[in-house]
Parts: sequence; structure tokens; C-alpha cells
Amino acid sequence: MQPWKEVTKASDGSLLGDLGHTPLSKKEGIKWQRPRLSRQALMRCCLVKWILSSTAPQGSDSSDSELELSTVRHQPEGLDQLQAQTKFTKKELQSLYRGFKNECPTGLVDEDTFKLIYTQFFPQGDATTYAHFLFNAFDADGNGAIHFEDFVVGLSILLRGTVHEKLKWAFNLYDINKDGYITKEEMLAIMKSIYDMMGRHTYPILREDAPAEHVERFFEKMDRNQDGVVTIEEFLETCQKDENIMSSMQLFENVI
Repeated sequence: MQPWKEVTKASDGSLLGDLGHTPLSKKEGIKWQRPRLSRQALMRCCLVKWILSSTAPQGSDSSDSELELSTVRHQPEGLDQLQAQTKFTKKELQSLYRGFKNECPTGLVDEDTFKLIYTQFFPQGDATTYAHFLFNAFDADGNGAIHFEDFVVGLSILLRGTVHEKLKWAFNLYDINKDGYITKEEMLAIMKSIYDMMGRHTYPILREDAPAEHVERFFEKMDRNQDGVVTIEEFLETCQKDENIMSSMQLFENVI
């Protein structure tokens, strides 16, 4: 077997960096297209796997669990409103709520729970910092707890949202202090957390300076007026014109 070698190519400045993946647009010679709203894509999401693991029969493979369970006794308040707000079906929402209540009887998810989830799914790395940033992105009001409603609205955007919705959510993730701008320091913190969680265990192995290199290339593309920060307008405009970045949007489900 050929030994692993450190990657030497430059980062393309995509949203998630180069985690050992070839952008689909380059690999298949086609332009990026929004993924179909499939159950398979939904089941690759760590947060969905975590919820549905508590609803699957003992000894079964949770990855094969049916979202649309035949009998669901739990039902969130305002189900019709949630169905209108998200791109989940009524039965999917009922199934997600059932698992959510099983895992979080109080009806709230806290940051420690997020850390446990991502430590479980990425045991080979340190997922705590990434889980912290991801939790803060879901915790819109900053009160340290996420309600089911906020949880599924966020999941709906990430897994089934439009390109514009996903990009706005990504900007919010990178804008750590929520001041409306992304700085190099903020982007580097997010990138390091992703590489700490999974980057060092990809093939080919990534260099230690890969996150910093990625951030520099990202800012070369994004910071149009060279003021050292990226605005939401610069972010949206550049991302939607960049094939590498749009391809990387499909990789979100690998780290959500």
C-alpha cells in the first residue's frame, strides 16, 4: 500500500477548504447543481443520525431507519407552521421531534450535547471547538439553548435550502462575533476547528499550514475593496460566481 503523503497543492479557497475531496464540478466535468431533496442526503447528517438513533429498533442500523415512521405519537406544537417554514414533510418533522424529545426531554439542546454528538461521529479528531462554533450558529438568540423549532429550521436550510439560504447561513457561521463582517481571524478559527475535527485524517494528509493558506486565498477572492474584512454582500456575490466554492457547498453535509 502506498504511504500517505502530505498534500502540496494550494487550497482553492472554497468554503470548507480542501478536505481531501475533489470538487464535483471538476471531477465530473459538470457545473454545480443543487442536490435533490433525498432521504439519503438527510441521513448522512450527523445531527439527524443522532436524533433518529433513539427511535430506531434495538439492534437495527440507524442509517437505514425510516424517517416516515408509520406510528408517531409525539408532535411538536405548531406543526403546520413548521412545515411551512421548512422543507421537511409532516411525517419527517414528527419523526425528528420524536427523537429530539427522546434525547432531550427538556425540549432544549445545549452546547455540551453538541460536543458529545460530534465527538461520537468524529472520534479520531478533536471536535469540541467546531461543535462550539456550530452550536452558536444554531443558537440565534444567544441564550445557550436551542429549541426544536430553531433546530429544524437550521437543519432545513443546511440540508434542503436554496444556494442563497445556505450561503447566508455559512456567513453567519464564520461571523463569530455577529458584527456583520468576517475577519481573517474568524475564518481561521473556523477552518482550524474543521481541520482539527477531520482534516488530519483525510487522504492525502493535510499540511499544518493548510488552514492559514486557505484563509489567505479566500480573502483574495472575497475582500473586493481590500479593507481586511468580508461583508455579506461581498460573500454572496463572490460565492455565487465561484465554481469551487459552489461545489464545496455539497460538502456541508459531511460536517453538519
